[in-house]
Amino acid sequence: MSETPDPEVVELASKVFDLARGGDTDALAAYVDAGVPANLTNDRGDSLLMLAAYHGHAEAVTALATRGADPDRANDRGQTPLAGAVFKGEDAVVRALLDAGADPATGTPSALDIARMFGKDDLLELFGAR
Repeated sequence: MSETPDPEVVELASKVFDLARGGDTDALAAYVDAGVPANLTNDRGDSLLMLAAYHGHAEAVTALATRGADPDRANDRGQTPLAGAVFKGEDAVVRALLDAGADPATGTPSALDIARMFGKDDLLELFGAR
């Protein structure tokens, strides 16, 4: 039996997810510094880091990673932030995630798989996969 979530907590979580999508790095970092879990996920398993990465916000990705967000945390479909950034062509985010320790071979499909699929030889080189 699960409890009904507190509407105020749901509202706060929704706001923090929106900050990640929008790339509001300062506000996002402040919420995490104040106690919001760096690895908070939504109902699809998308983490704050995943949302920031997918929407092209390298600075927010770095801020979350330095606060403990797992750069390899996959969502419910097995997708990682790095794979999403490769798919979207977000090179600055790719570099930020690699700097944070993301593994290009993690996830389904992995960032390596996506780079191969789309012929992104520069990223394959960056990943050390050539």
